[in-house]
Amino acid sequence: MNSVNIPKNYIENIKSGFIFKKIFDNIKKVKKLNISKYNKSLQKKLNLEFDDFKDYAKFYSTIDIELKLVDNGTGRFINFIHRKSNYYHIYFDNSKEEIKRNYLKENEKIKKIKIQIDFQVESFIGLFDDCKCISSITFKKFHRINITDMSSMFKGCSLLKEIIFSNFNTENVKFMDDMFNGCTSLKELNLSNFNTNNVENMSYMFNDCSSLEKLNLSNLNTNKVNNMKGMFSGCSSLKELNLSNFNTNNVENLSYMFYKCSSLKELNILNFNTNNVSDMSYMFSSCSSLKELNLSNFNFTNVKDRTGMFSLTPLLTKLILPQNELMNNL
Repeated sequence: MNSVNIPKNYIENIKSGFIFKKIFDNIKKVKKLNISKYNKSLQKKLNLEFDDFKDYAKFYSTIDIELKLVDNGTGRFINFIHRKSNYYHIYFDNSKEEIKRNYLKENEKIKKIKIQIDFQVESFIGLFDDCKCISSITFKKFHRINITDMSSMFKGCSLLKEIIFSNFNTENVKFMDDMFNGCTSLKELNLSNFNTNNVENMSYMFNDCSSLEKLNLSNLNTNKVNNMKGMFSGCSSLKELNLSNFNTNNVENLSYMFYKCSSLKELNILNFNTNNVSDMSYMFSSCSSLKELNLSNFNFTNVKDRTGMFSLTPLLTKLILPQNELMNNL
């Protein structure tokens, strides 16, 4: 393999992907670069050789996020992951000056924030949890594939009206529970580009998204998901929900899944496999507009808790159950 003689400080001072891009631009025809040769700490962490910049970027490049803020909003706009603040670079408005904090000062009039996240952060747990000053989030660059946890990522962002996922990688994510929980101002959410092949937990994923009217889950892969508890609970503005692509073969908990989906008039879940489900308590409770429900393909054999499954559903006049299932047992 060909090696490239790059000054040691060029590697030692890595803070964002653009440095490596410059390196690869400079070496041009050289196809491989042994990064670990130049830095002992990197050698322990990486111990890898990359064919080109794209391979490097998938693991270690900067993630660029742009936030738009509510006028005169105060509070946190990002939660530092594991307190490794040196991996975050924050810029207010169009300033080139890096700001070393993750909150707004009182009466500070900042309209836009650019955040760069470096190094191989593996978890985005609670990244924007309870950040109530954000109105829009745009992922402008996101090549990295080593993020495994996005639970509570946008939880409690009650003033968030828009998330642009055009550059967003969920390839190896395992946990999406509570991901959008409490995003009460979101009216539309398009997750058609999400790769959820490895996701295991989607419980309370959209809980209390009370303004959500459009939800595109057309490409969501739920093959490995075992928990859907409260997934859509409190989505009181949803009038339709297409779950035709859902695979529930491994799901064990469906309790509260559609709780308080009070605008849903119909729900087609004939494709649901409930062979492994043990809890369906309050699954359709407070679906006050639901008129008809066909559960003829449901298997209740392993269900241990059916408490309040159809409670507070006054308009539900047509309920089709599997053969030999009695209504009073539900």
